Amino acid sequence: MNAHAKIVLVEDEPYNLRLLQGMIEKLRPEWEVVKTLESVKESVEWLRANPHPDLFFMDIQLADGLCFSIFDQVEVHGMVIFTTAFDNYAIRAFKVNSIDYLLKPFKEKDLEAALEKFENLRNHSIAAESNRDYAEILDAIRKGEKKFRKRFLISKAAAFYMLPVEEIAYLLSENRITTAVTFSNQNHVVDFPLETLEEQLNPENFFRANRQLIVNINAIEKIENYFSGKLKIRLNPPFDGEPIISRLKATDFKEWVGR
Repeated sequence: MNAHAKIVLVEDEPYNLRLLQGMIEKLRPEWEVVKTLESVKESVEWLRANPHPDLFFMDIQLADGLCFSIFDQVEVHGMVIFTTAFDNYAIRAFKVNSIDYLLKPFKEKDLEAALEKFENLRNHSIAAESNRDYAEILDAIRKGEKKFRKRFLISKAAAFYMLPVEEIAYLLSENRITTAVTFSNQNHVVDFPLETLEEQLNPENFFRANRQLIVNINAIEKIENYFSGKLKIRLNPPFDGEPIISRLKATDFKEWVGR
């Protein structure tokens, strides 16, 4: 049984409001939607006069402006899942920094994943760690800057741990499971495919070597010429196999290493 949670929905489109509320009621029938709000102005007034809920769903684009204005006028207590019809790299920064977002039209599987993330963060008392990034992320969204992943939330032995990206030597994908191998030769399963991580990791430090591997530049010990214009790299910690850079990627790889 999921613990009870109080929710506020900030959404100015009636259809999306009904859809989201109905999906929440289906997935978490014991949770309570205590209020629905339609604008920045109405949200600020309500938040100043009422106890804040456990969780907010906030549409980024409201009729009287961006929901970010709410944060400028009142300190928001509680976690926030943002909703938007626009999928671009700036919006993806929310997910990168452990603050989730939902893309319209809403999909039940995406909502379920966002609700589970909220539950995990709340159950392990690390919501505050997540909320610290609000100001930085919102500033980046306004400026149009891309924010790269700084850490992963790792689950082990019924607990959660933070894994800073600078501790990762390389990420390996095998049988649809992605494993982060650290410089101390520890293995951690991360819940993202390499295609997603390629976008989230800073390209100054990480390179997609092939379909199986993303490498940290500090993990590369040696680069050798291989047949047909390919390259072979030696990694530390040692990689179980031969990390090969394809002929098509070899030039980009050498330019990346030589920056």
